[in-house]
Amino acid sequence: MDTHVLANPKLAAILGGLVADAASLGLHWLYDPNQIAEIEKESDIAFRQPNENDYANVSGFFAHGSKVAGDSSGYGEICLLMLKHLAKHGQFNHMAYQLEFRAFFGPGGEYTGYVDSPTRQTIRTLLPLDAKSFPATSGADDDQMPALATVPVLVATHQGTVDSLMKQVEEVVRITNHNDIAVSAAQCAAALLNGILMGKPLNQAATDALPLAEDNLRLLLEQALSLEALDSVAAANRFGSACHVTEGLPIVFHIAKHTHDYRTAINANIRAGGDSCGRSIILGALVAAHLAAQNRANTGIPLPWLARYRKLTMAADACQAIMDVPTPKAS
Repeated sequence: MDTHVLANPKLAAILGGLVADAASLGLHWLYDPNQIAEIEKESDIAFRQPNENDYANVSGFFAHGSKVAGDSSGYGEICLLMLKHLAKHGQFNHMAYQLEFRAFFGPGGEYTGYVDSPTRQTIRTLLPLDAKSFPATSGADDDQMPALATVPVLVATHQGTVDSLMKQVEEVVRITNHNDIAVSAAQCAAALLNGILMGKPLNQAATDALPLAEDNLRLLLEQALSLEALDSVAAANRFGSACHVTEGLPIVFHIAKHTHDYRTAINANIRAGGDSCGRSIILGALVAAHLAAQNRANTGIPLPWLARYRKLTMAADACQAIMDVPTPKAS
């Protein structure tokens, strides 16, 4: 029986990102691939219950002690927040999104868990201000991976030209990451996903997206695409596995190029260690959308994985409200 789902590439992109984040939470910010390999000998590494013992005496940061298997990281919560925002408003509303972001991640908000640096600094900027006084660029000068968290939703729901998509991506990214490298990484990732949704093969879409990356990032992405065989641990050793987009996005490009099913891609990303959740959202979106667009949904998101994502009902309801969207058109 086929237990893989989602033949709609746009829906696959959104849920592919959210499910990948939840799958990666249990070993997030564990920087020791050897420790991860030892854990995998005994149990699945996807949807693992966060356990402080996994981080004992090895390089890592145990951030998710308050969470359970199937929960989202802060990255996944940002992605879902944007999805719910678009379902509520019908289109992106800058001030309303900043208000919702502040309410969710700020003091007394619904979010519980570790708050990363860009999110924390954004809240500090917005917290004392009246909404009408919010700066358009409220984000931190920071190039970390929260910059990519909304990309799957923005691309999958966009109805205009590629140029207008790139402008919207920049507008949204600078709310949390007022940083040129972060913007270029998000635009490059968005162009790649948009190309996939337009029916391009993943390798062609990746090549076409490269010019949007700033010079150093583009060089790293070209190197990642040139690696001949899948080895996510070696890629992490080469590019770094921390939270900066210049480390995370090359690993994403490498894994996406060399994997042909969703489960393999997400497990390879977890094995690389470090900021696996930060990489997972765009990786999961790219791979799930590509498989759906190529009529290979039988290798897409496994049904049991969808069921383990604890906010699936909330995400599905939001998707239902906004997914009747025309296919993106190139400008």
